[in-house]
Amino acid sequence: MNRRVVSVAETPFQTYDLEGPVQPEMSWLPVSYSRESGRGSYLMRMQPGAVTIEHDHPGYEEFLVIEGELIDSDGTVFKAGEFVSFAPHTRHWSRTETGCVLAVFEWRP
Repeated sequence: MNRRVVSVAETPFQTYDLEGPVQPEMSWLPVSYSRESGRGSYLMRMQPGAVTIEHDHPGYEEFLVIEGELIDSDGTVFKAGEFVSFAPHTRHWSRTETGCVLAVFEWRP
C-alpha cells in the first residue's frame, strides 16, 4: 500500500513562500504538493493579521477552512467548515483577523 500519514500536531510547519518572498506570519505543511507541477495538497496556517500576496493560480485552488476565518479580497468571509473553490486564473488575495488553518488543494483538469 502506498500512502502517507501526516501528524499535524507533531510535524513542524515550514515558512510559507509559495507566492515569492517568505511570509513569516504564514506557514505550510506540504502533504502531496509539488512546486514543479504546482499541484497537490498542503495545510496552511495564517497568524492573526496575516495577508497573502495577490496571486493567480493556473488551475483550481480549493480549500477547507479548518479553524478560524479567512477574508477574501472582495470582502467575503470564509468560516470554519466551509469548502471554497476558485476557478483557474482567478486573481485574489486573502487576509485573516482571527488566524486560520486551511487544507489546500491545487489541481488542474
